[in-house]
Amino acid sequence: FSFIISPKSFFQTNTKQAEKLYSVVKDFASLTGNEIVYDLYCGTGSIGIFLSKHSKKNVGVDVVEDAIKDAEENAALNKIEHAAFFCGDVIEICNDSFFNLHGKPDIIIVDPPRAGLHAKLIQKIIEISPEKIIYVRCNVATQARDLPLLSEKYSDEKLQPVDMFPHTHHIENVAKLILREVSK
Repeated sequence: FSFIISPKSFFQTNTKQAEKLYSVVKDFASLTGNEIVYDLYCGTGSIGIFLSKHSKKNVGVDVVEDAIKDAEENAALNKIEHAAFFCGDVIEICNDSFFNLHGKPDIIIVDPPRAGLHAKLIQKIIEISPEKIIYVRCNVATQARDLPLLSEKYSDEKLQPVDMFPHTHHIENVAKLILREVSK
């Protein structure tokens, strides 16, 4: 894949390790080609685009306008026609009408800023209840805080750290959460 990256857009700077990171996400997602995938905090759309050949529809959301413009250009550049990108605060955009309009997600991928997931977004994800959540984090402390909040309906199935900058403490940790049966 090729990517256009403007100065205000987020993109993994270690591209060789980014490919390994995205391969872990792809493996954890176990896509069949029939899934609607939401990529929240999508940046330039790189994760969704990396997964696009194995999904039915990709929806990306990010607050940075330049990143969304890049994501749209990157989808076109890579001839991805079943992706749509939306600019705005994930907490405000991801409401019932948005999910009704674009389809209920089978998989939600989140790669939030260092602060982690907002409590309102966690509650919305629990309410929407996709089959899988793939949670990518550069700050494992906030991921460790957020995972128990998702445990109301989700079980941690796998965790995989990816060393983004060898000989430093910088890793990305990928968590695969699966929806479990919840007795009513």
